Amino acid sequence: MTKKTRSGAVRKTKKDSGPTINTGERDVLRRLAGRVAELAARPIEQEKIKLWYKLNALEPTRPLVFCSPEGSWKEIITQDQMECESQLARWWERHFRQEIFWGEEICDDRVIEPYFDIGCAHSGEDWGLSMTIIGGGAGGAYTWDAPIKTYDDLKHMHYPRPIVDREETSRIVDLADNAFGDFLEPRMRMRWRWSAGFSYIAACLRGLEQMMLDMLDNPEGLHALMSFLRDGLMAELDYLEENGLLYLNNCGDYVGSGGFGWTNELPQADFDGHVRAIDIWGFGESQETVGVSPELFEEFIFQYQLPILSRFGLNCYGCCEALDARWHIVKRTPRLRRVSISPWSDIGKMAELMQDKYIFSIKPNPSYLAMASFHEDDIRRGLRETFDRTRGCRVEVIMKDTHTIRNDPNRVKRWVQIAHEEAKR
Repeated sequence: MTKKTRSGAVRKTKKDSGPTINTGERDVLRRLAGRVAELAARPIEQEKIKLWYKLNALEPTRPLVFCSPEGSWKEIITQDQMECESQLARWWERHFRQEIFWGEEICDDRVIEPYFDIGCAHSGEDWGLSMTIIGGGAGGAYTWDAPIKTYDDLKHMHYPRPIVDREETSRIVDLADNAFGDFLEPRMRMRWRWSAGFSYIAACLRGLEQMMLDMLDNPEGLHALMSFLRDGLMAELDYLEENGLLYLNNCGDYVGSGGFGWTNELPQADFDGHVRAIDIWGFGESQETVGVSPELFEEFIFQYQLPILSRFGLNCYGCCEALDARWHIVKRTPRLRRVSISPWSDIGKMAELMQDKYIFSIKPNPSYLAMASFHEDDIRRGLRETFDRTRGCRVEVIMKDTHTIRNDPNRVKRWVQIAHEEAKR
């Protein structure tokens, strides 16, 4: 069987004979791909591209608006809408239906493109040890049993080394090309790591509470773990560069924890077709350590992120953590361009600190879309106040972490309409 990863790549099991798409599924995919191509050809898509280029170049624009249903897609694209049967075809069908909903209903500033991105069929991204999940059924809460009981267990770890099945990847690309390539161009667009932050990896391996205790009780052990993770990610990045496994993300690619990569500053002037880290956007964050002091964040997290972030051409930093207290540290990120402003940030303080020197990536509280009642006046008031306090900044507003919309797709549409109205005001 084939298994889809979060990146959209396909991970192949030993018994897999390769994916297939039957005639009926091909017809469904062609119909949907044709509609995506029509949406991508609209003049408004080119207008949105120009806005992203301006924002990423730190030129004045109205605030750009992006709304990702994320965990609530299941309430928009429901099972009874799906027509395909095989796992791969259903994933592709769902992707097309999401694109169509984005273009026809959400109508934010995300660009609908005439491409179909496919990740590499791969394995080998583990560290030698892994946590045991406890709970989590049906998307519920979970805890985990962390495998590093003492730091002697580091001897059981190894660096991740992605193993790409190029033959399987080519089959998948050909399958897409034969099915609907006359509508949308299939292209490789692999995103290997969600973040170069790796405090999440450390928390999974050691346990979040224990990791924080180690900052005081066993700093030598925690430094050893963070050094290993840094060196492992650096080695993985070397491997990806050397083997031609990095891909440009300077167009409609989602970068950081929100926003899109359209820029003329990447790749570098000496780019010869072989993608290096310096040719692409990088991303760092440390949501898991939001409760620690700036000093401990710098000692145990940021100093280990810095060598990795230094390799990228432009960088994003932050996700759900507030950066107010650690901004004096984070701003040392080389070629920092996009900064996440979470719902727990002091927007006025960050606007004063950042001014027009960085992209001010606002993340409104997603609870507005999840509450029992949808309060449009509160949404409008909050966005208006935010935009007023960030005048002079280079602003994008990113609605994400939307795990439910109470089975009401209209909430997503109305949020975008209100955000656009206030952005243009």
